[in-house]
Amino acid sequence: MSKTIIITGAGEGLGRTLAQRFAADGDRVVLLGRTFEKVAKVADELGGEHFALSCDVGNPASVRDTFANIAKKCEKIDVLINSAASYEPFTLAEATDEKVVAMVNTNLTGPVLCSREALPLFRNSGKIINVSSESVALKFAMQWLYTATKAGLEAMSSMLDRELAPDGIRVSSVRCGQMYDESKTGSNWPIDLTMRFVEENVKVGIDVRTRPLSHYKSVADIFRHVVDTPHDMHVGHVEITGDRPYVPVQEKKDSE
Repeated sequence: MSKTIIITGAGEGLGRTLAQRFAADGDRVVLLGRTFEKVAKVADELGGEHFALSCDVGNPASVRDTFANIAKKCEKIDVLINSAASYEPFTLAEATDEKVVAMVNTNLTGPVLCSREALPLFRNSGKIINVSSESVALKFAMQWLYTATKAGLEAMSSMLDRELAPDGIRVSSVRCGQMYDESKTGSNWPIDLTMRFVEENVKVGIDVRTRPLSHYKSVADIFRHVVDTPHDMHVGHVEITGDRPYVPVQEKKDSE
């Protein structure tokens, strides 16, 4: 049976790939993103009954209005995936008010607000999946606040799972490693910031240049399984990382 799935941060990266995967599987996807043009483009590519809405997940009024609009089009939702994230690295001395508020609001406040507004739409059954990061375990240099928000998200997920289980709503967290696809050629950060990030992590024993990557599509396969967990089972937390550098199937054939 097809599901109605809301995905935040669906305009790019993992959120976009999840939207593409679930739509291809026959589910109905609601794409949320701060920049409407991005999510609207993906929704247009998917076609059908999928639709996009502008939503600043860290803004209570924006989230409230967005879910009110979703309720007008969807009698019930089955899954909410909180994928939107802010992850720019900076030191404490560089932590401006704007950077701190934006990251905490997007990474932690956002999932709280979206999950709260989704509750009436679940109709006593559903799943919330919060996207976490390997940063929780690795503690990358210059990503102390990002790591803190993701660690908080994981703690919140397990506690909300306990709270909401009697209502038929289960909450999972999926801790992901570095990901990419063919459209992502490198970091979106300024080159000088990227170089500093690499250098500072080498100092603490982490060489980000040699860490394995996961292809977004491979990660989407895991999310498919979490979404489809049988009703008599539950996946509370999943940790997935890349095993080796990704090589497209065609390249493998050519090299044989």
